[in-house]
Amino acid sequence: MTDSNDLELVELFQKGNETSFNELVRRYQEKVYWIARRFVNDHDHADDIVQEVFVKVYSALKLFRGESGFYTWLYRVTVNIALNVLRKQRIRDFIRIDEFFETADDVNDQPDAIFEKDEQQKLIEEAISKLPEKQKAVFILRYHEELSYEEIALILKTSVGGLKANYFHAAKKIGEYVSRAHRTY
Repeated sequence: MTDSNDLELVELFQKGNETSFNELVRRYQEKVYWIARRFVNDHDHADDIVQEVFVKVYSALKLFRGESGFYTWLYRVTVNIALNVLRKQRIRDFIRIDEFFETADDVNDQPDAIFEKDEQQKLIEEAISKLPEKQKAVFILRYHEELSYEEIALILKTSVGGLKANYFHAAKKIGEYVSRAHRTY
């Protein structure tokens, strides 16, 4: 089977021959690893990407039509997954709640005022944590990091219009959450 070309192995796999997939993995596992490693520059993350790539390839290979070479397709899958990992990591780096709500307690603040500030911060943190993932990311990047919508669009790979809507809804939900909490005190 090691003499078969990639498309023959794909066809065999599509007909139910599992060992042909193993041969494709054997052929390309190291190449996929080094592609991923160039993106993430970390052995463990690269290994995770390799695993994710071959899981995705396994499930999608039945639909592979051979319009491009197998390796070209595999390369694109690897790059897309590596970019997604990088994007998620960038977003995760931005979403560190404890950095956003630093309080420089003024020595002149009365204990009641300090307590109120802490309570308000906790409410806002709770409200943000309850937001849908995309609204949370947009809100934090826009409000706390003070990034422009254009910068956020590049990070999240989405449209500016969609971001503005997400930010509006996030701010509204946070305001409603804080208002409800104050009514129950």
